[in-house]
Amino acid sequence: MSAPAVPADLRRTAPPADAVGDTPPPAPASRSLRAHLGTLAGTAILGVLLWRMGTGVFLDGLRRIDAPTVLAALGIGLVTTVFSAWRWALVARGLRIRLPLGPAVADYYRALFLNAALPGGVLGDVHRAVHHGRSAGDLGRGVRAVVLERVAGQLALIGVGVVVLLTLPSPVLGEARRAAPLVTLAVLGALAVIVALRMNRAPARGGRVLRATLGEARQGLLSRRNLPGVAVSSAVVLAGHLVMFGLAARVAGSGATVAELTPLAVLALLAMGLPLNVGGWGPREGVTAWAFGAAGLGAGTGLGVAVVYGVLSFVASLPGVVVLVVRRFARPDGSYGRPGLFPAAGSAVGSAVGSAVRKEKYVPKESARLASSSFPFSAEPSEGRPMTPESV
Repeated sequence: MSAPAVPADLRRTAPPADAVGDTPPPAPASRSLRAHLGTLAGTAILGVLLWRMGTGVFLDGLRRIDAPTVLAALGIGLVTTVFSAWRWALVARGLRIRLPLGPAVADYYRALFLNAALPGGVLGDVHRAVHHGRSAGDLGRGVRAVVLERVAGQLALIGVGVVVLLTLPSPVLGEARRAAPLVTLAVLGALAVIVALRMNRAPARGGRVLRATLGEARQGLLSRRNLPGVAVSSAVVLAGHLVMFGLAARVAGSGATVAELTPLAVLALLAMGLPLNVGGWGPREGVTAWAFGAAGLGAGTGLGVAVVYGVLSFVASLPGVVVLVVRRFARPDGSYGRPGLFPAAGSAVGSAVGSAVRKEKYVPKESARLASSSFPFSAEPSEGRPMTPESV
């Protein structure tokens, strides 16, 4: 007996091979290459510098660092880290997630150390964003708070850099002045596109995403409540980086004046923002060596300044090791305690890190209390959406 025939409309045919998925997934080798491209580029830059100038410049820079220089680097690092953490807490408050200053300082120190110790230079910030988002019960807002905080720092650097490079003598003064009109037109065009998107009553999905992103940026950075604090903290942090660069120049034996060093320091800091480095090393050394050489101060001296600056920056991040060790032994999962709760921060700068890594218990009533302290170290964060252990 033959099997019953299956109706034509119920027959299932296999889809053609080219119809399964629009595009094939990228090969693992390609993803790995893209992920390590920055590390490879930074390593190549360092290799070329070592090949052209030798190891003597590196070793001489290391020998010049003494105990007073290390203490000065730690002091400068304390100031820049506390103000960076305050800026982060302000942005988090604008996005309606809690982040008291004490935990922010501790997390920032840990992120700085991881950025300096691991390839890529951004893994510490990634860990900081994910850890805060999970602890606050809103991973997306936690990540966006870190992104906006870093954007605020880069905008401050770019704004000051434009003024410095257009006014003070530097190897790029002529090029900067010739490029200024084109850059101005590009910025005005981008602003016109943003205004057009905001006036569109029925935007596409991409327009809605852009409008939502701009709305969060306005709340976190440009609101009347946050803008003064974000501007002050960004200015102090940038000034701290410039002072650290000046300290490195003096240690390396450079006799350049402040007016000569400032544009060179701005170029080095801009190069550090490129994602082509090994723990911050690579483009900074190449750009600094070129800038010092073009300014008539000696490429070898510039490389020595960059090496000393890199070492001092690493020294300034070493309190992050203490945070890592204490957090590991105090709480194996690395959390602050209950999901979404942070210990309240004191106003004293000297006890900021200690208060963050101390194991404390809080009752539910305390979890609804906003952390506060005196200006300028008061984030006054607002509560986000209700959080439960299942939402983390």
